[in-house]
Amino acid sequence: MKNEPLYHMPCPIARSLGRVGDGWSMLIMRDALAGFTRFDEFQKSSGVAPNILSRRLKELVEDGLLEKVCYSTTPARYEYHLTPAGRDFRGVILALAEWGSNHFSPEGRQMQLVETATQRPVKLQLVDSENGQPLTLDKYQMVPGPAAVPMMHYRHDYLQKKRAGDTTQKFAPPALSEKQS
Repeated sequence: MKNEPLYHMPCPIARSLGRVGDGWSMLIMRDALAGFTRFDEFQKSSGVAPNILSRRLKELVEDGLLEKVCYSTTPARYEYHLTPAGRDFRGVILALAEWGSNHFSPEGRQMQLVETATQRPVKLQLVDSENGQPLTLDKYQMVPGPAAVPMMHYRHDYLQKKRAGDTTQKFAPPALSEKQS
């Protein structure tokens, strides 16, 4: 289910979660990225109730992650194909799989990323595409972008001071205006 308050926030993480933060939507995207395209495939793979699946598929189409494609006219039957935005979601799913395997699979990996040609297991790592360096917390950080609203600048400035050792400040962000919320 869409989370409208998140959907319209300026933060790209909040906006993304507003669209796919629901567990069922994430599982539908997992399955679409794996190659499932039909309603019954999604339903059987995830176990989601048909009414919930219908809503989530409709929302994922509205949000531009999937497109609905007719494959039979009598009766009308549809498949759901990934859009470019949907294909770009692969990195999120891979990162979640790696994180879940590392922290929540005491029995061992249920899934793993492999190189297709050799089936060699691959360890997922986010790197700087320009220099190949791992994106570690000590070397890389998120900062306000060119379109950042005042709240984003405030958060960043507050956290910079906190990291520098200023423990006297209180987090008191400016009130959100209509434009920011």
